[in-house]
Amino acid sequence: MGATEAIIQMAKENNGTVTAAMVVAAGFSRGNIKYLVDKGMIEKSARGIYILPEVWEDEIFNLQNRFKRGIYSHETALFLWNLTDRTPNRYHMTFPINYNLSKPKKENIRCVQCKKTLYDLGIEEVTTPGGNTVRAYSLERTLCDILRVHSQVDIQIVTEAFKHYATKSNKNIPILSEYAKILKVEARLRSYLEVLL
Repeated sequence: MGATEAIIQMAKENNGTVTAAMVVAAGFSRGNIKYLVDKGMIEKSARGIYILPEVWEDEIFNLQNRFKRGIYSHETALFLWNLTDRTPNRYHMTFPINYNLSKPKKENIRCVQCKKTLYDLGIEEVTTPGGNTVRAYSLERTLCDILRVHSQVDIQIVTEAFKHYATKSNKNIPILSEYAKILKVEARLRSYLEVLL
């Protein structure tokens, strides 16, 4: 199998998406990517990200590839975990405290920063509507995040998210309580849980 076929195969096995990093890691040159783009066999979706022509662009996946330290959080995480029916019009990402936010803000991302101990708390992998894997905060971490005073999440979205969570078979109330303690939202969490559980 030549480089061309191998790269197309990689894209097919990865929901129609291939990154320059994947191609280089497989031992092929970036010149092979340029050749495929010039021939119309793949299209540039974002910097270093290429898709097959028949594939829809996955903006959520592309943004995380561009901003690798960004973790999907707040309303975007609610959407990815199916805790809200509302598609976010702006994506929410959380970054480490010392991260330069100028580029993500230019992309219209709603940025949150937090210290290292909180940044690493509850990171999980979730599948985007486009079928790609991205990193987002867990169900429990996200529910605690939206209860924090500065999160400014609409009360209806918060209520809806807790109602959806209460029906889930994989809910983890002990972890939810532990995260609430760490993120200092225990009292607010208790008021929601008393109504739902």
